[in-house]
Amino acid sequence: MNRKIFDIPEEEILGRGHMACIGCGVPLAMKFMLKVLGKKTIIIVPACCYSVIDGVYPYSASGVTFIHVPIPAAAAVSSGIRAGLDMINDTETQVVAWAGDGGTYDIGFQALSGASERNENIIYVCYDNEAYMNTGIHRSSASPFMAWTTTTPISSPKNVPKKNIDFIIAEHRIPYIATASVAFPDDLIKKFTTAKNIKGMKFIHVLTPCPTGWKTNPSQSIKIARLAVQTGIFPLFEIKNGEFALNYSEKNKPIEDYFKIQGRFSHLKKKDLIRIQQDVDRRWKKIVRMRKII
Repeated sequence: MNRKIFDIPEEEILGRGHMACIGCGVPLAMKFMLKVLGKKTIIIVPACCYSVIDGVYPYSASGVTFIHVPIPAAAAVSSGIRAGLDMINDTETQVVAWAGDGGTYDIGFQALSGASERNENIIYVCYDNEAYMNTGIHRSSASPFMAWTTTTPISSPKNVPKKNIDFIIAEHRIPYIATASVAFPDDLIKKFTTAKNIKGMKFIHVLTPCPTGWKTNPSQSIKIARLAVQTGIFPLFEIKNGEFALNYSEKNKPIEDYFKIQGRFSHLKKKDLIRIQQDVDRRWKKIVRMRKII
């Protein structure tokens, strides 16, 4: 008797011909999302890794309507497409803005904030690999404190923390916000299912390891994504209609376990690890308290 480990739909919509690097977490996130949303989905993608991953024109691996747009425009174009579908009474088709951290935290933030303030009926997904990977591993405001990138070299690593995008979006009072990880597919599937059934703006933030930019072994991508959650560096939570829920409460690994297998952090000294651990512990305590105060 075959036993399913996760309750994941079996239909495969994402094709095998995508062009992602070996070990990239992004197509895995796309695969799970499409299993939930189905073929009646329109994906709007700004200039980013996924605009390459999908395939070279006229080919596309996505299996659904896929629209390339300029890097600042994902949320704005998605809003317009949703309005057009509403005009023809199409309430079934899901509209998804699918953007990297650069197109979300930085260049696309104005359009994202506007769509959130208007409560547009779209799903906005930020796949977060913590740098502008497609342009050469350049620092973004999602890059972690002390991370190596080509614009923050070892001699001058990033000296400010990662932007707290989830709670910035939460201040827009949208119906649904969630963090997710490709290492926890059951949780990710559940959150896309929740988003599919909510009317209004939905923001899902998915951590997607990048072996090239993180200087890691491609075979360890899922392990790294799991450690990000287990160390408290990337907590899994959701905020639904203002109600906060922590989805994984076992912070039981030291941050050193996460950092030591990533070349982008190979320059960290003991004092750096102590400082980062203190910061993670402080933020974790705030997250835990939010279950009672939000």
